[in-house]
Amino acid sequence: MNLIDVKNEWINELSQPLMIAGPCSAESEAQMLETARRIRETNAQVSIFRAGIWKPRTKPNGFEGVGVIGLNWLKKVKEEYGFKTATEVANAHHVFAALEADVDVLWIGARSTVNPFTVQEIAMALRGTDKPVFVKNPVNPDLALWIGALERLLGQDIKNLGVIHRGFSTYQKTKYRNNPNWQIALDFKSQFPNIPMLIDPSHICGNRTGLADITQEALNVGYQGAIIETHSNPDEAWSDASQQITPEVLAELIGNLKVRNSGIAGFDNEMGRHRTLISDLDFQLIELLSQRMKISEKIGKLKKENDIAIFQPERWKVITEYATQKAKETGMSQEFIEKVFKAIHEESIEVQNSIMIDRQ
Repeated sequence: MNLIDVKNEWINELSQPLMIAGPCSAESEAQMLETARRIRETNAQVSIFRAGIWKPRTKPNGFEGVGVIGLNWLKKVKEEYGFKTATEVANAHHVFAALEADVDVLWIGARSTVNPFTVQEIAMALRGTDKPVFVKNPVNPDLALWIGALERLLGQDIKNLGVIHRGFSTYQKTKYRNNPNWQIALDFKSQFPNIPMLIDPSHICGNRTGLADITQEALNVGYQGAIIETHSNPDEAWSDASQQITPEVLAELIGNLKVRNSGIAGFDNEMGRHRTLISDLDFQLIELLSQRMKISEKIGKLKKENDIAIFQPERWKVITEYATQKAKETGMSQEFIEKVFKAIHEESIEVQNSIMIDRQ
């Protein structure tokens, strides 16, 4: 069997879209039960309660989760409020403990997905389980690694599979904690439409702003649901406080979502994907232009310090020659590329000119 043959009927037993919510980290029994109670009391359409029991941290000596004791708190959430439960596993020890505690859904985190040895260890520990196992995209934008992780699970006869799109790390700071890079996620979805995909807006945004927009955009292009970090008192959370929301805000977010009818003609769904990709590329273009203008500022300062004229005819000649070359390579209109480069060059001159004026 290969991934394209996986059926994944398990997701049809849960409400659609599938909503998973709960705190980034289990902190105490009281925190877990209060969060679950308030989610239940809001009547939010949440099927699965999540909590991080073990927390991989970038640096040592930080809070790395409460450990096995938190699994007992997940059990109480299930017993008292009827939620299915979910947590992340990052090694065989985590797997055995989570299975013994009868956690219903497991996921492999982004830091683990990037390491085939880790994924293989987890897959072997999970061998033959019928529990749903989700795989988050790797931290770096590598589609093959993502697919390979699922193939390792399938190789251990694990067939109830799903994926979570949580965005990709980038060196450059942007408005996102992790850039969505929708192209990679949608490439995966196009190759394996049978494997459920959830959005993780909490890790993409890194704060409470934009959670609803990212979730809605994902539903617009056919994702099956979302995993959203929810805490009884987000501002006091022990990890990722800025990206968690209260159960009441969660209920409002879910209530405002527009769920697409899966029976709608493919045109609308395909159009939504194309528009999402264009928006993603537009965002990247703006970020690149912003970085370019910052370099122009540095060049302006150097010119000022060395008494060099802002406009350099030879530089413009190089730019126009480059535009001609790229037009031939890409099959795009040379006139269009020249217009784009001219606009960028003129803005660079304006940026440098403003520096000259400020320093006089």
